[in-house]
Amino acid sequence: MSSVHTSAPALRDFDTTTARWGRLTMIAGLFFALAGPAYLVLFSGLDVDQARIWTALLAIAGTFGVLWIVEPLTYYPILGQASMYQAFMIGNISNKLLPSALIAQAAIGARPGTRRGELAAVMAIGGAAVVHLVSLLIFVGLLGTWLLSVVPAEVVAVVQTYILPSVLGAVLVQAIVSQWNLRMTIIAGAVSAAVVFVLVPAIPSLLFFGTAIAVISTAVLAWFLRDRNATVAPAEAAPAREKETVGD
Repeated sequence: MSSVHTSAPALRDFDTTTARWGRLTMIAGLFFALAGPAYLVLFSGLDVDQARIWTALLAIAGTFGVLWIVEPLTYYPILGQASMYQAFMIGNISNKLLPSALIAQAAIGARPGTRRGELAAVMAIGGAAVVHLVSLLIFVGLLGTWLLSVVPAEVVAVVQTYILPSVLGAVLVQAIVSQWNLRMTIIAGAVSAAVVFVLVPAIPSLLFFGTAIAVISTAVLAWFLRDRNATVAPAEAAPAREKETVGD
């Protein structure tokens, strides 16, 4: 138990530090992301008035706004606080960072939602970012033009068509295996199939809200249909989580 008490202050400091610097870096990233468009609107002489800006914003919000709510709710239980700052600053969460975190957690036997799982996700995302930057430097920055010239157009077309489904399919399988729960897997699969093959064809206007509907419906059904005998009481869960945090 002494290691628990010794590590607890360090973990609290870790939370405080990541929260402080995470907010600051996110604000800085937002500032630099908006600096270019703001300069074009205010100082470049382009004929862009407020009506056009709000129209564009509403169009984007109507298409992607649901993800502003769904993605944080979906990723947080797996990534944790510190990794959420990393992930939303880096991007490519679902097809790069989330798989890296899941594989790292599975490799060391850490469950998502625990301290070990959160720290594993932090390390995995940092490693994924380094690999991504190095590969971009080599295969895009240095060899990009040459590779495009030697790869047949047919191969490029096939890759562009199937790369996203293959990556997301692998992520799905990894998530199912690393967080194995047959009941929840069946619920998620049934809800997703119902949304894709029944609800959206019947009501096409719900196409852009399909992801939100599937996620929220799955969460609600999973809560009511969960195995209540396997639920750990909060009083028992806290010590177990704390022990796992520092003991492994």
